[in-house]
Amino acid sequence: MAKVELKNLSKTYDKKILALEDINLTIEDGQFFVLLGPSGAGKTTTLRCIAGLEKIDSGSVLFDNESVTEDQPASRDVSFVFQQFSLYPHYTVYENLAFPLRSPMRKLPEDEIKTKIENIAKMLKISNKLKNKATELSGGEMQRVAIGRALVRKPNIYLMDEPLSSLDAKLRESLRIELKNIQTSLNATILYVTHDQAEATTLADKIGVLKEGKIVQIGTPEEIYENPNSIYVSQRLGSPKINVLPGSLFNINDNIPTFGIRPENILLGVGKYTGKIISIENLGSETVVAINFEGHEVLSSIQGIYKSSINEAINFDINTNKVLKFDKEGNRINGR
Repeated sequence: MAKVELKNLSKTYDKKILALEDINLTIEDGQFFVLLGPSGAGKTTTLRCIAGLEKIDSGSVLFDNESVTEDQPASRDVSFVFQQFSLYPHYTVYENLAFPLRSPMRKLPEDEIKTKIENIAKMLKISNKLKNKATELSGGEMQRVAIGRALVRKPNIYLMDEPLSSLDAKLRESLRIELKNIQTSLNATILYVTHDQAEATTLADKIGVLKEGKIVQIGTPEEIYENPNSIYVSQRLGSPKINVLPGSLFNINDNIPTFGIRPENILLGVGKYTGKIISIENLGSETVVAINFEGHEVLSSIQGIYKSSINEAINFDINTNKVLKFDKEGNRINGR
C-alpha cells in the first residue's frame, strides 16, 4: 500500500469542460478515503486520473512522495473496481480471481495464486462459488467477485467507483460492513467514490466533498456532519435532510440570512413555537415529523414511535446551541 497525493490537479475535457480544478488531496497509507458528491462533481474523473486512464492538464500524482504523473497505467499498480461488475462471463469465479495474478508482470506460481484466491474467497464468503461460471452468480455474488479480483492483489491503492450502487438496499448494507472489515484487516489504502451518504459515513476514515470539480471540505464523517463549512456540505450528510431556513424565522439573528438545524435538534411537544403537522413517517426506531411553521417546512426526528395526526397543532422548540449560521453565499459564519 502507499500514501497517495494529488497536488494542484486539474483536468479539462474538449478544452472547455472543466472536470477538476486545482485538486489537493492526501490519502494516507491504510486509510479509507471517500469522495462524496452528486453526479458530475468529478468523482470518477479523479479516480481515472490517479489510475492514469486520463491525462491531466496540470498538477501531479504522487505515490509515497514519488511522482507517477507521467507513468503508464500498468506501471502505477492500482486496482480498480467499477460500478458494473466487469467480469469475464465464461470464466469461473476462480479464473476471474486468478486473472490479475497471472499477468506477465507478476509471474506468480500457481500454488501461491491458489492460496491468495482461497484466502480472499473465504473473506468474501464465496468459497463455495469458485467453480461456478460468472453467469451463474447473483448480482451480489458477482460484485463480491469483482471486489475480490481487486483485493487478491496488493496494489498501491484500491480505487472503487460506486461498486455497490447497482445492488439492492439490504445487500448494499451487508457488503458495506464486510468491505470495511476487510479494509481494516488488510490495512488497505482505498479511495472510494459515492453519492450515497450512508456509504460515506459508514466506510470513511476521511471524507472529501466534491462540488463542480472542486474539493470544498475534507474531514472525518463527524466533522463533516457537525461542522460543515457551507450549506452545500451540510446537505451532503444527514437523513432526514437538514433544515435550511431564513435567519429571521425563529428570531435567531436578523443579520443572519440563513441558518441550518438538524432534525434531531427540533424538539417536539414543548417550546414556544406552534405549527401544524404536514406528515408523519414512522420508521420504527425513529419518527420523522414534518411541520408547517409560517409557510416553511420544518423536519423533526425523534426516537421511537410518535403518535399524532395530520393538520394537528404541535408545539416545538429548537436547540439553539446546534444552529449553523450561513451568509448569503451559503458559507458558514464564525465557525457556527
